[in-house]
Amino acid sequence: MKTMSRKSIKGSEFIVKELISETIFTPEDFSEEQILMKDSVKEFVDREIIAERSRFENKDYEYTKEVMQKAGELGFLSVGVPEEYGGMGMPFTSSMLVCEYISGANGSFSTAFGAHTGIGTMPIVLYGNDEQKSKYVPKLASGEWFGSYCLTEPGAGSDANSGKTAAKLSDDKKYYLITGQKIWISNAGFANLFIVFARIADDKNITAFIVPVDLNNGITLGEEEEKLGIRASSTRQVFFNETKIPIENILGERGGGFKIAINSLNVGRIKLAAATIEGQRHVTTLAVQYANQRVQFKSPISSFGAIQSKIANMATYCFATESAAYRAASDIENKIHELKSSGSSSQQSELKAFEDFAVECSILKVAGSDNGQNCANHGIQIFGGMGYSCDSPMEMAWRDSRIAQIYEGTNEINKMLSIAMILKKASKGEIDLITKSTEILNQIKKNINVYKFKSSQENSLEEEKHLIKNLKKAFLILINISFQKYGTKLEYQQQILMNMADILIDIYLAESVFLRVSKNLKGMDNEKLIVQKSLVKLYTYESIQRAINSFKEVAINVTKINEQQNMIELVNNLLSYKNNPDVVELRRTIAKNVIQNNKYPF
Repeated sequence: MKTMSRKSIKGSEFIVKELISETIFTPEDFSEEQILMKDSVKEFVDREIIAERSRFENKDYEYTKEVMQKAGELGFLSVGVPEEYGGMGMPFTSSMLVCEYISGANGSFSTAFGAHTGIGTMPIVLYGNDEQKSKYVPKLASGEWFGSYCLTEPGAGSDANSGKTAAKLSDDKKYYLITGQKIWISNAGFANLFIVFARIADDKNITAFIVPVDLNNGITLGEEEEKLGIRASSTRQVFFNETKIPIENILGERGGGFKIAINSLNVGRIKLAAATIEGQRHVTTLAVQYANQRVQFKSPISSFGAIQSKIANMATYCFATESAAYRAASDIENKIHELKSSGSSSQQSELKAFEDFAVECSILKVAGSDNGQNCANHGIQIFGGMGYSCDSPMEMAWRDSRIAQIYEGTNEINKMLSIAMILKKASKGEIDLITKSTEILNQIKKNINVYKFKSSQENSLEEEKHLIKNLKKAFLILINISFQKYGTKLEYQQQILMNMADILIDIYLAESVFLRVSKNLKGMDNEKLIVQKSLVKLYTYESIQRAINSFKEVAINVTKINEQQNMIELVNNLLSYKNNPDVVELRRTIAKNVIQNNKYPF
């Protein structure tokens, strides 16, 4: 990977900071080693996964396990694991890259891979002591063992800390006896090791345990769940009945399980976003190839404007997901490197980095899963009646992508978390939101012009840059006026948090697209230049329209009647165009490029 001489940005700092495009990482920065790794993964996927689609659809759980073992033999399970524990010790962007390309063709395998390499392995890497890591991580990294994550219970889903599974200390004080029920446990049918969360006595918080799977030790598995999608992903209930676990198998510290659960999910969330990228790319390619071949009214349907609009949408939002995911991954990677350089251990550096970028991880989880589902929805529609048939790849893509909006914390939970975490950072003085937003409001009250944009050269991206900057201002104003009304009770206003999160997500993705294209403009031929700028313009335009609506909904709720019209005028002025883009033509330009390439080309 190309190195960049810069101090790492802080998590969530993008809200109050204007970034320079040259300082961010884009997929065009991948090293030759990373590109070779990507090609190796794609070859594996073509051979072992795409060619065997029917086996996954027919719930061949043994085949899922077999392919996981092959992935382990090739080193794909160990990319992010430290070398001293049997891994490759590669940077986080490489882990994301492998996760992306190994996950794009089949949701069943994607789930098995993600559950094992993320929440099945990383809790031990991040929180285990040396003895635990030496004992278990090499087996997980090689694929000799597979991991599973036992958190969710019948009464404890999004509210993870409310679980009833209990851990009772034995009379000789050498063991804990775990009793309880876990549901929706991925990889349960073939896992050799569970990360189990249980409550000791009347502790406020749950505790994490490393539990080797021994069915003679009070562990019982339910039947495989019948699911809408990811059909060959093993998903079972797990029952513990006084399962005997040595006290040295506590992971981290007593009562530290909730923190482990949350921080492990941060890793899972950003990797889930990566897992949706190749899926979007794959679906877009299949859809445009079908549209080029399918003739109606004596013309290929790809020549129809309604179809082109869908193709443009699919390509644009895939590009946005990819741009944002690798920008964040590199920021996390840089933070890890900075912390190590300052003397922190590898373990502590990774923990702190993922915790610092928890907001970005939640943003990406929501954006990736929503964009993946929408892409599959468009794909089915382009295929028409064939898209609804099990003989086409689209219905599987649609069913498999749906779960991504639910696991690793539902999208609704992640949206509310993203704002709650920002408010928490502000309360600690890590991000000065209130001062910044008050400054903007004062400028407006004094009639200092914060709206107007001077005309720029035709087809430049200066107006998009200006609007993204103003999008951040709109978000900061919304935080300010909402806090004025609700104060610390703002965290309970879920509809308001959801609207603010929608704006926040669009800020991050729109800025990521803008920065990526701006960085890579030099050297582009004119045709590519026009298409890439069209991607920026289209995503920015749609972000602005969504933000105006979200802003108005919140502003009307949190301001007095005599202030509401002023707020509506404020956001209309703040997010108004000087040169309105021809959105129809933008979509045509993007779609034409995809159609001519007969695949997702970016």
